[in-house]
Amino acid sequence: MTRLAIFDCDGTLVDSQSNIVSAMAAALLAENQPPLPRAAVLGIVGLSIVEAVAALLPHADPVTHHRVAQAYKDAFHAQRGRGEVHEPLYAGIVDALDRLTADGWQLGVATGKSDRGLALCLAHHGLTDRFVTLQTADRHPSKPHPSMLELAMADAGATPADTVMIGDTHYDIAMGRAAGVTTIGVTWGYHDTALLIAAGATHIATHPDQLAPLLAAQMPETA
Repeated sequence: MTRLAIFDCDGTLVDSQSNIVSAMAAALLAENQPPLPRAAVLGIVGLSIVEAVAALLPHADPVTHHRVAQAYKDAFHAQRGRGEVHEPLYAGIVDALDRLTADGWQLGVATGKSDRGLALCLAHHGLTDRFVTLQTADRHPSKPHPSMLELAMADAGATPADTVMIGDTHYDIAMGRAAGVTTIGVTWGYHDTALLIAAGATHIATHPDQLAPLLAAQMPETA
């Protein structure tokens, strides 16, 4: 039996909010769109970028959505080129990954990041080899479509009954439910706990050290 724990990235593994907010502010300015509150921008973290922009600018046309999305990518790449991208791991995440691996779990990532962005983030923290499957917005419909999780399970040889989605947004929880997997909402990220519960999270974790015990209780069999 293969047990698979799939993590979101932004807001779950790493805290990238400062870069997301500043890149979106630059994109809106570049495309002559009004500035938006920080909370609104963090509220769409987890969606693929075009879908995120559409949620932020519901009255704009699709051409504008794509232009702002491209401006966001350009702004983020410029930040990286200037050495300004700051995506620290949340305290306790490495220990949680260590514990899950020791308990026999395979690990994966399902994220709204691009392939390049995820690869750079994981490499920076020395985590690339921890994960058996990496799913990004480059190759899938936006969350909450279950495509990312379906391919992750196929990669790992896991079933929905043996898979857990761990994320900080209600999009992660909705994606997990659509794929038929157990879901754990984490409270150290960007969406309120009430949203995670309303989306149907199976469990709520308030610190990474709770993940391994929750997963052990959910699926106690050894791999």
